[in-house]
Order: sequence, then C-alpha cells, then structure tokens
Amino acid sequence: MAIVAEYRRELAAVLRLAAHFDLNEGICNHFSVAIPGDDERYLINPYGIHWSQMQPEDLMLIDGEGTVLEGEGEVEATARNIHIASHRANPRHLCILHTHMPYATALTMLENGRLEMAHQTACRYFGRIAYDDQFGGIALDEEEGRRIAEQAKQDPNADIIFLANHGVVVGGPSVPHAFDDLYYLERAARQQVLAQSTGRPLKIIPDDVARETSRQFMQVFEVQAIAHFNAMRRVIGL
Repeated sequence: MAIVAEYRRELAAVLRLAAHFDLNEGICNHFSVAIPGDDERYLINPYGIHWSQMQPEDLMLIDGEGTVLEGEGEVEATARNIHIASHRANPRHLCILHTHMPYATALTMLENGRLEMAHQTACRYFGRIAYDDQFGGIALDEEEGRRIAEQAKQDPNADIIFLANHGVVVGGPSVPHAFDDLYYLERAARQQVLAQSTGRPLKIIPDDVARETSRQFMQVFEVQAIAHFNAMRRVIGL
C-alpha cells in the first residue's frame, strides 16, 4: 500500500532526525505509527538498529499482539506494551513518539516537575500535557503500558505525557505533527532548565496570556508542522 510506504519514509525520517538532534538513547526508545484500517497494524522501529542508520525498510509492521507481520528484528517489550496500549487508548494519536530526551527527561526527575509557562515556546503546550507522577518501573508488562496510556485517555486534550523518573510520550494526528511537538518540547524544556540554572525564579506568563498564545500556535500548527518536517527531512536526505 502506498500509504504504508509513505509512513515508512516518514517514521524512518523522524527516527534519524531524533538521533541528529540527540533526542534518543542509542538504540533504545521507540516510535510508532498506526496504519488506518479495520485491523490493528502498527509500524515500529526494531530493537538493535541505531536510529541514525534507520531506513524505511528496517521498520517492522506488527499486529495488536506484537506479532511481526513484515520485516525482521525484535519488538522490544516496553515498545510493544507502551505503544499498542497508547494507540488503543487514544485513536486520535496516529503517531506516538517515546523518548528519554535530555532536558524534558530532566524535568521528570524533579519533585513535582512541570513544564512551566515561562517562554512562548512552552505556551504551545498549555493545557495539552498530562503528568504521571508515579514511576512504575520499566514497562515490561502490559499493565504498565496500559497505566501510562490511561494518563492521556483521561484527558482528551493531552498530547504529551511526562512520565516521572522516566521520559516523555508525544502523540499526534500525523507524523509531522508529532515530530514538531517532540522537537519544540525539548527546546522548551532546555530553555527552562537553562533559566533555572541561574538560580533565579522563573518569570511565569499569566494563564490568560499563555492560553491565548497557545491558541495562536494552534492556528498555524498544521502548516508549520509540515513545513518544519519537510525542511528537516532535507537535512538528512530522506
């Protein structure tokens, strides 16, 4: 199917871009795309290939049980449990990206760590983040995957989940949307960590201004996300 081939190209590009921007942990972490249709099918990266070398044909097509339908390699257990549960819980998230990217993950390591509305980039996420404040260990069983997915399911506006002592999950209606949110989420977290490193208090944007700024971002989100993704794909030639 042409749509599967395009999703392969897009997902491989995002994996390589994540490596380019130091958003991954070597061969760990995982990205997925749900294939539209009556059957549960997902594209997901195999364990063991460095993201910087990922090619479209390297991606595996799996079913709702994690069985490999196309491709070769291992479906890492936490990838299977987190992504299948997350797609089932939130069908609006066609693409789901899970990383331990440095600055966003640093916020999950703080007591009551939150992405604060202290910069305009952070404001694009106003009202769109859920926080799982209880670390549940490595998601080696289905129950932990379901528990993580439930965080976003309970909040219909949540596209980003901060997992305490762990990392982040970003979901979007398309691969470009999810990548755009992933990229700018790390930028926003980096800006906050740098500002906090001065030891001075953050200057928080009032809720009404942050809400309006978020609305402005959403007005141009689709056009911006596609343009950003296409520009970044040219950087890596995919």
